[in-house]
Parts: sequence; structure tokens; C-alpha cells
Amino acid sequence: MGKVYVTRELPAGGLDCLAEHQVDVNSEDRPLSREELMAKVKEYDAVISLLSDKIDAEIIHAAAGKVKIFANYAVGYDNIDITAAAKVGIWVTNTPGVLTEATADIAWALLLAASRHVVAADKFTRAGKFKGWHPTLFLGGDFWGATLGIVGAGRIGQATARRAKGFGMKVIYYNRSPRPEFESQEGARRVDLKSLLATSDYVSLHLPLTPDTRGLLDAKHLELLKPTAVLVNTSRGPVVDEACLASMLARGRLAAAGFDVYAEEPRIHPNLLALDNVVLLPHIGSASRQTRLKMAEMAAANVREVLAGREPFNPVKGI
Repeated sequence: MGKVYVTRELPAGGLDCLAEHQVDVNSEDRPLSREELMAKVKEYDAVISLLSDKIDAEIIHAAAGKVKIFANYAVGYDNIDITAAAKVGIWVTNTPGVLTEATADIAWALLLAASRHVVAADKFTRAGKFKGWHPTLFLGGDFWGATLGIVGAGRIGQATARRAKGFGMKVIYYNRSPRPEFESQEGARRVDLKSLLATSDYVSLHLPLTPDTRGLLDAKHLELLKPTAVLVNTSRGPVVDEACLASMLARGRLAAAGFDVYAEEPRIHPNLLALDNVVLLPHIGSASRQTRLKMAEMAAANVREVLAGREPFNPVKGI
């Protein structure tokens, strides 16, 4: 029997496949402190971690010889030092695929809400300011016939683009490598990043966080956007220069934006908080009941396999 530690409470039933093991769950409604995490990795054979758990080289070193797997409850894994884990023989896994559609839904929720001022209009109405129909009240942008730019054409980016069909939109995309099947199925056209930003009416970000993508949308790139454009980010916060984007939104240089992720999460840039033309969500891209349960089941299955002496289903990097 192995000992498994789960750093946050997960959906009920998600860990059922680990019934033969001792499973302990953080009962506090907060992330573990660094000191607490350091102590746990010295005691357990497996850890199911969250994106909020910073598992750097020092944590990995403390876990070496005890922890056999860090099963990340997310598709992303930039919170874990993959290289350090590989050096000491610790598996790292993620939960790819299962959250694709739910996250694409949230990208569209942000696109629609930001463009059509849904949150600001709701606030306006609740405050008793609605006095009747007005021809210029909360004017937003049209989607039909507009151009959607997808930055990062992985699973989620492609799923977001598929939904554009119902709006009769043109789809262009920026990706490190071409996606021929995506192009043939969705009529998407690959362009360079500068062209995408300059010509898109709506831009949706779906990039992993890597040294190459950190700060990719800096001031130089953001200034290429149309003044009428809407940008949404459901990927990783550090991909975007939030201060620059907030400045553009405040001075009307950009129409609207939507965020589900932030550069210093859970801290949100104060300049964004002050704006009515920004929709801010608390990292709920995968937050459907079915998706979050499937993520837990996948993380648990990876742990089960490793504790049984087998390879996990979803290794981030082989050992």
C-alpha cells in the first residue's frame, strides 16, 4: 500500500481508483505553504498537485527517493521543474484532452461577454440605471463575418476555432508549426504573429507557458491590435504584458479584454480591476462538473499505475 497526498480537495469520487492506498487530502481551504509542501513530499509516495503548487528544484530534491510521481491536476505543468524531476527519477503527469471543450467554452464566454459588455450592462441594470431602450446603449462588436485570431493552435485553440463556424467567422492562427488537418477541417489560415494581431477582430490566446512564450505579447506586439479588437486569455497569465494591456484599455486604444488567468495569480493587476471593459474570471476554464471529475480520475489513474510499478498514462516527460 502506498501513501498518496492530495494538495487540495478534489471532486467526490475522483480518487476512487486509489482505494487500496492511503490517501490524505489537504482539508484546509487554501493552498499549502512552501514549508508544508516541503514536509509532505518527504512523507508520501505520490503527490497529486495543483497549478498553484510551486514544485521547484528544491522541492524536487526534498522529494527524491520517496515521491515516485507528481500527478498535476491540470493540462499545464509550468509549476513543476520537469528537468529536476527527470534527473531524480520522479514521474510528472498532467491531464490533457479532458478539459479541452470546457476551456474553449470559457474562451467564448469571455469573447462574447467582453465584446457585448455583458458584465458592465448587468452591473448597470442592477444599479437601477436602466431607464429604457436607447440606440447607443452598450454598443459592442459584431461576430458574424469577423476574423478570429487563434494564438496557439493546440487542442484548446482548435476547439475554440471550431465554435467560430456558428458565427460565420474567418479563422487565422499563429502556431510554431503548421496544422494541416486544422486548416483543411476548419478553413483556418496560418499567419505570423504580427499579421494575426494586426488583422484580427478577436484574439484568443491558447499558448503554454515556456521561456519562448513568457512575455510574448509585449507592448510592441499589443500595439499592433486594432482599436476595436477584443483579446481574451485562457492560457497562462505571464504570456501577456498586463500593465500595457490595461493602459491600452483605459485610454480606448483597445475595445475590450477578458481574462481567466493572471501573471501573478491569484493577484490581479490593480489597473485591470478598475476597468469596466474587462471581464475577469477566477481561473474557471475547466470548471464544469464533468471535466473537473475527469481530471481527478485521470490524475488518480496515473498515480495508481506508477505505484503498481507501471508507466503512467500521461507522462509529461519520460524518464
